[in-house]
Amino acid sequence: MVATGAPEDAYTAEPFVPERGGLPALRRAAAECQGCPLHRDATQTVFGDGSQDARVMLVGEQPGDQEDRQGKPFVGPAGKLLDRALGEAGIDPSEAYVTNAVKHFKFTQAEPRKRRIHKAPNLREMTACGPWLAAELAVVEPELIVVLGATAGKALLGSSFRVTQVRGTVLEEEIHGRPERLLPTVHPSSVLRSDDREAAYRGLVSDLKVAADALS
Repeated sequence: MVATGAPEDAYTAEPFVPERGGLPALRRAAAECQGCPLHRDATQTVFGDGSQDARVMLVGEQPGDQEDRQGKPFVGPAGKLLDRALGEAGIDPSEAYVTNAVKHFKFTQAEPRKRRIHKAPNLREMTACGPWLAAELAVVEPELIVVLGATAGKALLGSSFRVTQVRGTVLEEEIHGRPERLLPTVHPSSVLRSDDREAAYRGLVSDLKVAADALS
């Protein structure tokens, strides 16, 4: 077991990942993960959700406040917007597997009972959580990975990733030792923050239509 008092370069979820058992075993094991310090303040682990036979896997950054409280990914406002955009693009949200690069909510909070403010995970935290994402990919074996936002992109494709340079493009890369097809786009939360929300939303739908075409 990894002690989270260890230096950052020792952070890893690897000792917690079971060798067999499929998604149910992974989900049970992830609930006990202490591979990095993020588990200390989070309410619970938020593991991926969806069918083991899903053709498309959507990978976001980390759980938000609502996801942390409910224990499921993409159940907050950004998740609702994503479901709507997927439907418009021709992808049934119920047939996708959704997960995050980091499985615990990282946040700042000025004082108890104040609003918890999302804080982006750092590279070491993303790397520490990588074994969970690798295990999900190995079990689900999606035909396409939709990468939602810069943090997820860096977790999968490295620190030089820039979503604006490759969004809406199908890439072929080796991820965790496996050849994968990926389509990067913006995170739906960025649409909610946009000054021109309608234009940002149309851009997200346009990218997801490319994903739908790649799956057809």
